[in-house]
Amino acid sequence: MPNPDKHAGHPVALAPPAEDLCLAFANTRYWRGRPEPTETLNGFGDLLEWLESKSGSAPALIGQARAWAAAEPAAASRAADEAIEIRETIYRLFTAIAAEAHPTQHDLDQLNHVLALAPPRARLIRRAHGFGWAAHDAVPTVPALLAPVLWSTADLLTYADNRRLRRCANEECLWLFMDHSKGGTRRWCDMNSCGNRAKARRHYLKHKTK
Repeated sequence: MPNPDKHAGHPVALAPPAEDLCLAFANTRYWRGRPEPTETLNGFGDLLEWLESKSGSAPALIGQARAWAAAEPAAASRAADEAIEIRETIYRLFTAIAAEAHPTQHDLDQLNHVLALAPPRARLIRRAHGFGWAAHDAVPTVPALLAPVLWSTADLLTYADNRRLRRCANEECLWLFMDHSKGGTRRWCDMNSCGNRAKARRHYLKHKTK
């Protein structure tokens, strides 16, 4: 990626990260329990498209990254691999939290490493709708591009004990989600998909054994 020392200090506006933005990023690979999970980030271009539509990353950063990737396709491929490694770290962290287990120190260290490379949130600024963050780094490194995702990850981890973080009980799915149900007993990412699949399977097994 570009050398940050040559471009540091340029302020850039970033949208405030949604509480579950980090989970949305982790879920860009789904049906994780199947022999062949579904991968949606199959290259640097896919990563930029996802960031552009979901993360609130600054358009200027996306544009710089897209131009850089066109000029340096091999390096862009390595950057995509770096982003995938970060995503898998985030997935493991929240899978542990959902299971009421302790995340590994290795994964926490990896998160802290990339957080240190991401631009810090410098100040709040007004946006067209509400407020956002200003960060003093316009260099399109992977940590900078993923800054809203990384901030969301750190924020959610700091108060995860006060949130209903879940992983879908469908062993083929394993989607991460926030349980906003009144009773806090939601087990499925979506009752109309995984919930009905489980219900149909229970019905099949019940009648098969008769």
